[in-house]
Amino acid sequence: MNRIGKILPIEGYWVEFQGNLPTDYAKSLTHLYQPLIGMAAIILYQTLLHERELQADKQIPQTHHTLMNYLNLPLDGIYVARRKLEGIGLLKTYELNSNDNRVFTYVLKPAFSPGQFFKDPMLSQLLYHHIGREKYAHLEQHYAVNKQSVDGNNITASFQDVFQTIIPDSLPKEEQKQIQQGVNLDNVDFTSVEHSLKQRMIPTKKVLTAYNRKVITQMMLLYELETYEIEKAILWALTEENRLHINEFKAACFDLFQSKNQEKSVRLVEKATKEVHKGEEPVGSTKEEQLIYHLEHISPKQLLEDLSSGHHASEQDLRLIGDIMTSQGLPAPVMNVLIHYVLLQTNMKLSKNYLSKIASHWSRANLKTAKEAMAFAKKEVTNYKNSKKPTRKTQSKEVVPDWFKQQKKQQKQEVAATKEDKVDEVQEQKEIEMLLKQYSSYNK
Repeated sequence: MNRIGKILPIEGYWVEFQGNLPTDYAKSLTHLYQPLIGMAAIILYQTLLHERELQADKQIPQTHHTLMNYLNLPLDGIYVARRKLEGIGLLKTYELNSNDNRVFTYVLKPAFSPGQFFKDPMLSQLLYHHIGREKYAHLEQHYAVNKQSVDGNNITASFQDVFQTIIPDSLPKEEQKQIQQGVNLDNVDFTSVEHSLKQRMIPTKKVLTAYNRKVITQMMLLYELETYEIEKAILWALTEENRLHINEFKAACFDLFQSKNQEKSVRLVEKATKEVHKGEEPVGSTKEEQLIYHLEHISPKQLLEDLSSGHHASEQDLRLIGDIMTSQGLPAPVMNVLIHYVLLQTNMKLSKNYLSKIASHWSRANLKTAKEAMAFAKKEVTNYKNSKKPTRKTQSKEVVPDWFKQQKKQQKQEVAATKEDKVDEVQEQKEIEMLLKQYSSYNK
């Protein structure tokens, strides 16, 4: 990650605090938060916390050069520590540009008390993976709950911007790529999950309570699970009274994670990938690469709305997509390519039979990313073109008897009778070729 120039020593900052600190917050910082985000981030939090008192009677902001002296850290180290605090939920950062200089406002959020920390499904599960079963059980047993307006744009990094939960060096490149895509913690679509529960006559309101939705969203982010995998975990964890057993659900999510990632460990590590802001595309990329990037980073619901000029996606279309993703196990980027393809070739209508047919084909090909789906489509087009190349035939000078001509005529009639059965296959190849031509003009 490029950290140089994110903050300058002469740039100022103000410190504010929202909420109330629990009396035993220091225990949480030392024993619970520190294993997750490291010592530098904890020291930065405590320094800012106490410095807000020193700024009470000042008219000008403090400079980051002071922080460098306080912490004995280079500026890029302070920037990394700040982002970790943002990602874990202890800090919000606001940036205000003035004529003279940039000024940041660091709004500290209260750390959880030990009791609150262990009630948070995601933080407690992460701690479990970091310190191990025995130490976690000991800590858990030992520790057995008026926002101010701020000027400037909120530029706080989110959890998925800062962290990933799998150590990159231990995984194949394709799995690393899937991890880097991340999941939008604030915008998880439960439409497919609701539809799956309704099909089984399970009361959705009883299962998808506000608290359960939060837990489901956090586990989806933590273990990098797809929607159809989350649906499996929910069904495994339902009690006889159709209530979600939280601990069993978390265990099911972890089992799915292990089976998908060959039992690699879960660790909270800083992302090493290039930081990309919303609305930003890879520099110097081609139109096709920009389209791939777009399809890799949005949900199928967002794609439907983009292609319909911002109108809401219909419930019927969402259910259809959810059913196909669940039944075929297609990742969201591959489903995006499929949706794009079908809409372009069917006058912006989703054909269930056609969508299902191609989804089944791509599922057997085990496609995982938008790039793979597009490359697979190109290969199919190439094979189709090669099969249609004309072959030279030498004209025979021999006399052909009438009975042979009649036999050939009958064979042609039989071929014409069966040609209709092959229309779907030929049409599919043609439409794939037409789609590829659309890629270069998309998003112009």
